[in-house]
Amino acid sequence: MGLKCQVIASIMDKLAPRKFAEEWDNVGLLIGDGSKDISKVLVALDATSEVIKEAVDKKVDMIVTHHPLIFKPIKNVRADNPVGSLLIQLIKNDISLYAAHTSFDIAPNGVNDILCNVLGIYDREVLDVTYSEGYKKIAVYVPQGYEEVVRNAMCSAGAGFVGNYSDATFQARGIGTYRPLEGTNPFIGETGKLEKTEEVKIETIVPQRYLEKVVTAMLNVHPYEEVAYDIYSLENVKEEYGLGRIGIISETTLQELALQVKAKLKINNLRVVGDLNKKIRKVAVCGGSGASLIHKAVSKGADVLITADIGYHDAVEAQHLGLALIDAGHFATENIAVRFIAEYIIDETQKQGHEIEVLISESQKDPFMYL
Repeated sequence: MGLKCQVIASIMDKLAPRKFAEEWDNVGLLIGDGSKDISKVLVALDATSEVIKEAVDKKVDMIVTHHPLIFKPIKNVRADNPVGSLLIQLIKNDISLYAAHTSFDIAPNGVNDILCNVLGIYDREVLDVTYSEGYKKIAVYVPQGYEEVVRNAMCSAGAGFVGNYSDATFQARGIGTYRPLEGTNPFIGETGKLEKTEEVKIETIVPQRYLEKVVTAMLNVHPYEEVAYDIYSLENVKEEYGLGRIGIISETTLQELALQVKAKLKINNLRVVGDLNKKIRKVAVCGGSGASLIHKAVSKGADVLITADIGYHDAVEAQHLGLALIDAGHFATENIAVRFIAEYIIDETQKQGHEIEVLISESQKDPFMYL
């Protein structure tokens, strides 16, 4: 017996949180019954007719794609309509469909970070911030001798991360006072008597999304019947997420970089805008259609933007702004993420003690041919 469809969907939601998706996008479980058992998953860039046929032939239970099949609102599901025909095939064959589109573009370790890893771009940051998340500070008072168990529980649940440092907390000793009243069962002290106890105050920070999890973990190990803790909003710390990335690459020329992109993305053709002898050091990337980020790349000092679907007027504008462009194609700049998704699903399901078969589509191809 495999995993439930909703479990696979939750695993993907963890990789590409739906809250990151652009408002116009359509992500998540698009077709399927969350309670259905899934034993075999096929990962592809798109749910094309070829991919769906491959899924049927290989008796796949679920397809995970980057691009959503249901993108624009539909008024009917008919066999004489391209999207309707594909939806009918999926439903007839009881194949679930999940899509992680802009949610995966924006997410850490998503399409754009994978593209940076492949191209050797380091010291990178978000190119266009579309979502930010605040932090909270949590302070809890613990009887002396229990500070380690409480601190470890909180940090294991997601607290205490500052940049590339984990388990970042502050501890201070003091005296806590309290008087247990009728009906209480104090861990230390007696009913009706004022108690003075040596305590440790533990302070740390936690992303908003992990706050509930951290508080629950802390309460589960804290020895007191009634736990004293405070939560504060922070204005000076936040995490930023968004489209594209910008970073540094070993100095090269535009021509040399273009040749590296061809080799690393395993493509035969690409388009270049700019002086081929231009020195390149700061590189912006956006998997898929990224022409809208030309001005953002210029404002952040990029020498070149590597993306896809560049139009004529986009190229002219970039030339005017002094920004070089490398158009490596929509398929090539995003298909590199397919293998990563497949390996991620395998790892996550194995952590849960399950073995399901995860396949990478062999029928998915770039729709463009070059003569």
